[in-house]
Amino acid sequence: MTADVLIATDLDRTLIYSANAAGEPLPGEPPWVVVEHLDGRAISYVSALAASRYETLADAWCVVPVTTRTPAQLARIRLPGPAPRYAVAANGGVLLEEGKPDHLWAETVAAAMAKVAAVDEAHAALARACSADLSARLYTVPGLFCYAVVDRPAFSEDRLAELRAWGRVTGWGVSLQGRKLYLVPTVLTKSAAVAEVARRARARCVLAAGDSLLDIDLLEFADAAVRPGHGELAERSWSRPHVTTLESQGIRAGEDVLAWFAEQAGERRAGMVSPL
Repeated sequence: MTADVLIATDLDRTLIYSANAAGEPLPGEPPWVVVEHLDGRAISYVSALAASRYETLADAWCVVPVTTRTPAQLARIRLPGPAPRYAVAANGGVLLEEGKPDHLWAETVAAAMAKVAAVDEAHAALARACSADLSARLYTVPGLFCYAVVDRPAFSEDRLAELRAWGRVTGWGVSLQGRKLYLVPTVLTKSAAVAEVARRARARCVLAAGDSLLDIDLLEFADAAVRPGHGELAERSWSRPHVTTLESQGIRAGEDVLAWFAEQAGERRAGMVSPL
């Protein structure tokens, strides 16, 4: 594994997929590979091709999973290949090295969190937005952010707009991903944590992938990036000159993201080698 190129990738709906988000298997395709179980049930998958591509990538490069999941939720995922040295959880709120939270990074995050409205206030705002959805379940990641699992078809766009308006004046951002509605402080970013990982790994180039609004700062920070043809960014036709937009969706997009990483990492490493 080399760290001259660092690969920072979102997980859910970028590399790994629930059965609902994955799409349909191809005729004659090998069975999908289960990468996450919960209460004995398989809940997240990659295709056999993606599993092979990820293992090859992780063997050769410094791959950093970057997710809004909590550390406990991230720990449920078992991707093929070697365990990553670094991972970023809680949307940048937790930096893991060899599976252990970094306390110095936690202090940096706590100082940044002091500049925005408190998590309790955000939870109250989220509860108001979800008050008409009797099935909504609210959760708080202590000291960092909160989210709700909502009935997407029944969730009011007006309530979503009100929540975004609250966030604009209090320093919190809103992201709706499938049934999960996230309320995350704007100071809590994936890119800041990845920048710290890149510093520690002495990476000379960062490649990134993501599909949601919470991935924008990461994609903009990277030297080059890629996004799938689905998700919040695709719905908004979001693009940047250095961000490749894939047409593929669902589990096929995961395959294509990994192929893009392998191609880009090889090209950029070759460009770093000085001719004799």
